[in-house]
Amino acid sequence: MVKIKRVYDGRSPEDGYRVLVDLRWPKGVRKESAAIDEWAKILAPSAELLGFFWHNAKKWAAFNARYRAQLNAPSALEALERLSIMAKRGTVTLVYASRDTARNNAAVLKDLLESR
Repeated sequence: MVKIKRVYDGRSPEDGYRVLVDLRWPKGVRKESAAIDEWAKILAPSAELLGFFWHNAKKWAAFNARYRAQLNAPSALEALERLSIMAKRGTVTLVYASRDTARNNAAVLKDLLESR
């Protein structure tokens, strides 16, 4: 099972394996309180792509397409496959910092992992 959750919402027992999928560490969050099991920077959108989107809902479709293309890199595909296998055995929670709970990179990753 794959879930997504804001890093600011804190850990819960139902989270399982927690993977931070942001390029930068979230502001104001201590590593201990984030309780992150893995920081998968390889799955985070590039700085260039983040600059393009910057929470502009009108650019969501373009961001989604460009981000999915970015995730076709061999190293990203390898990480996606590993997380997909883990999600079939237990819960994987993709952790992100964005305020937008519907349009963020973790939502795209969740969709990709669930379609594998």
